[in-house]
Amino acid sequence: QVQLVESGGGLVQAGGSLRLSCAASGRTINSYAMGWFRQAPGKEREFVAGIDLYGGSTIGAGSVWGRFTVSRDNAKNTVYLQMNSLKPEDTAVYYCAAKRLILARTAGEYEYWGQGTQVTVSS
Repeated sequence: QVQLVESGGGLVQAGGSLRLSCAASGRTINSYAMGWFRQAPGKEREFVAGIDLYGGSTIGAGSVWGRFTVSRDNAKNTVYLQMNSLKPEDTAVYYCAAKRLILARTAGEYEYWGQGTQVTVSS
């Protein structure tokens, strides 16, 4: 079992930055691909970014290209999502998730999920 706990969310003005953290426990994340998803009210959960076992990252939603980056620190068993130039449309609950080996963009393929952290961007 892998337990995931997100932190770092909050209220920020448009144009600001936040760094989300996802701390894992139970097992090391070395053999897990890690994904970040978000879900806004009334919308489906959306793949935001992910990082594979070797540190290769993938940005999902085109709307976050050039603004969000994902990284991992296996020694700390933690994954990060750096969010810059935030926009009101980035407002959502952000979740991290883990799946063995291969990175995926589909929420249903992930085995473990955190409880989510709220990000609210004011205009």
